[in-house]
Amino acid sequence: MSDQAVRTTLEDGGVAVIRLDDGKANALSHSVLDALADALDRIEKDDAARALVLLGREGRFSGGFDLSVMSQGVDKAIELADKGGRTGLRLFGFPKPVVLGVTGHAIAMGAVLLCAADERIGAEGAFKIGLNEVSIGMALPEFAVELARERLSRRHFQRATIGAQIYTPAEAVDAGYLDALVPLDRVEQAAIERAGALGASLDPKAFHATKRAVRGALIERLERGLGG
Repeated sequence: MSDQAVRTTLEDGGVAVIRLDDGKANALSHSVLDALADALDRIEKDDAARALVLLGREGRFSGGFDLSVMSQGVDKAIELADKGGRTGLRLFGFPKPVVLGVTGHAIAMGAVLLCAADERIGAEGAFKIGLNEVSIGMALPEFAVELARERLSRRHFQRATIGAQIYTPAEAVDAGYLDALVPLDRVEQAAIERAGALGASLDPKAFHATKRAVRGALIERLERGLGG
């Protein structure tokens, strides 16, 4: 399923695009996370790729972790959460600009990925965005709390984490999950255009060095808290 759910292309202007589409909720399973890691490896090594876009399917960016795995017991849940945490931290420290095209609902780990990207362009519409873990009986892992702390508005941080508040796209801009909104049918184009502009205007070495200076210490600390 991962080969179908995760597809990668290189667009004009050196924009690498990863499209996540499992035809359902875009759940983050082991196979999907492994495929994402492989795609990130290829893009990081590709000198022709100057920026990265991660897109969801129409109406659904990601519903979070695969619940069929999370319900198999504590050890299995931690294993998948740790792999998701490594993916989020990989995006947070990625050496090229990362733009997310948030094509709909982004819940739980899907919302964490929003906190890991450099810029987030969301779809207008009746979509839900947020960290719902506490409302369904799960504690947020440290990496999720700290990425939220880094990227969300201080006014919203405790509501969004402890209070498990779910936001509309317009509210999510104010909260800090999103940077801009466009009509759903414009999300992909807008994200690719923005990534292309970042890739063209930012010096790659200076960008990587500055991102590492800003985020590196936190990434290293959070990685030490992940298993495997």
